[in-house]
Amino acid sequence: MFLLIANVAVALLATALSGGSFMSFDNWQSMATQLPELGLLGLCILITMISGGGGIDLSVVATANLSAITAGLISRRLYPDPDAANMSFTLTFLALALLVGLTCGLVNGLLVSRFRFAPILATLGTSLAFQGVGYALTGGSAVIGFSTGIQNLGLGTLGPVPVPLLIYLAVAGGLAWVLGNTSYGLRLYLLGTNARAAHFAGIDTGRVLLVTYAVSGVLAAVSGIIFGARANSIKVDYGSSYLLIAILIAVMGGVNPAGGAGKVVGLVLATTALQFLSSSLNLLGLSNFLKDFTWGLLLLLSIALTSGRLRLRPAPPPPRHPPPSHPPPAAQMGGTPGGSP
Repeated sequence: MFLLIANVAVALLATALSGGSFMSFDNWQSMATQLPELGLLGLCILITMISGGGGIDLSVVATANLSAITAGLISRRLYPDPDAANMSFTLTFLALALLVGLTCGLVNGLLVSRFRFAPILATLGTSLAFQGVGYALTGGSAVIGFSTGIQNLGLGTLGPVPVPLLIYLAVAGGLAWVLGNTSYGLRLYLLGTNARAAHFAGIDTGRVLLVTYAVSGVLAAVSGIIFGARANSIKVDYGSSYLLIAILIAVMGGVNPAGGAGKVVGLVLATTALQFLSSSLNLLGLSNFLKDFTWGLLLLLSIALTSGRLRLRPAPPPPRHPPPSHPPPAAQMGGTPGGSP
């Protein structure tokens, strides 16, 4: 409810400050096209955080870029004229991107589940490694020129609704169903709540973690596909600031960084609120440095509110219990004071 009210409040305030420009059709269509990239990365953070044990995937942006780069390079090598082989190029690109994303996710999952690396260190290391592979493949230059079918995934519309938004809503709805209605979802939440209890309940915790990071990799690849489709190109350093925003979206959406709690609907509402705020700052012509400052401040406030460390009033002191009273020695002996047993 709080996030829903926040969305309405931001929209009304932005409309007032922008002189009504915020409510224009072009602005709403622009926001609907930009929002899915961040929302999909936020879903990656959501499922890895739910797994508990410090779970997080810091490699999501690098995975997204490497997936689109690899798919673009191989597809262009196979089909030098993308539009002449539109369907073949499109299917090859999609299959390769998803396969690379799955591979990256499995690498993260193996490091966390089998080799017991701390998730934050494992995914930080793989993020740098994936970026290095991307630089080796491209030399730092952009991969340019995809098929019309790929471009339609980033810029096309179905009626007035942008295709990227439809993809995002379909993925988010599917993930919400999986987390709420399957044994995998139940095991993931139990693992995040109490890993020891999950182990003694007979849950293969390593397998759950492996699947979770593999799914995160695939979701990141979908985001990478939209990256490339929107710009008809992809670079290693695209979306370098997206990781912070994805974490912010997850925490604002009610995901507990300690694990075991978080819902997709909360993340969707948080993504919308952040997109509203970002669009408002752009319409008002404010500096990008102010935007970065705002994201960082919101992240700190969200963590503080989620952990309960930020209180408007000091917490009441714990109750003081009187020391336990001991019966007099006579009572312990079974007699009464001054009398015979």
